[in-house]
Amino acid sequence: MSLRLRQICLVAPHLEPSVSTICTVLGTMVTYVDPNVEKYGLVNALMPFGNTFLEIVAPTQEKTAAGRYLERRAGEGGYMVILDSDEIDSWLTHLPSAGVRIAADLDYPGEYRGLQLHPRDTGGALLEINHSHGGAWEGPYHPAGPRWKGDPGGDATDTIVAAELQSDDPARLAARWSAVLRRPVRDANGVATIDLDRGSLRFILATDGRGEGLGGIDVKIPRHQRAYQAARNKDVEEANGALMLCGTRVRLV
Repeated sequence: MSLRLRQICLVAPHLEPSVSTICTVLGTMVTYVDPNVEKYGLVNALMPFGNTFLEIVAPTQEKTAAGRYLERRAGEGGYMVILDSDEIDSWLTHLPSAGVRIAADLDYPGEYRGLQLHPRDTGGALLEINHSHGGAWEGPYHPAGPRWKGDPGGDATDTIVAAELQSDDPARLAARWSAVLRRPVRDANGVATIDLDRGSLRFILATDGRGEGLGGIDVKIPRHQRAYQAARNKDVEEANGALMLCGTRVRLV
């Protein structure tokens, strides 16, 4: 079965200024605002990179899971890693056998199903595995709204290619995600890495004082110099070549 890095979700106290800054620096735009997240006490904004997506959510009320995550990690940053699969039934059998509870089952019959996994059972970040009816990568994707029909050829210039999870014990976390996702861990120049059919997951040592979590992403976009200049104009922090956007290390590849 295929597994593809489809969407990354970040969390912030408010959508702005993070949404505007990301759009300006990375050359994207908000393609959808999902009214369904209101029931979770959230607002969101979704931005496409080819047929992958970067989402920011912000709490609108107290005692939300996102709000607790903001407090636990001392500010805005990575929240969810969302993977696309060509089927969902085998995951319903495998996940309980791997000791993973399903925290939320998002079921839209004949269209889409998403399994959000309990973060205490996976570690690292909130992990979701989803499936779009028909399985077409360049086709409709429910979280992107009813008007999204896919972007044929869009991944040639823009796409999210990697997520970076940090931990005090990255080898342990990588082994756990390997067992959950049924994908091997390889050593990539000293970095534990899980390869997906599209994209990859890296596991590194947490050194920023924020503990375990989704710390960075790699984004493939054209015109890197334009992006770095826009970041400087926005006073975006840059460290070791990565741009700090919404509390997340964003590397341009």
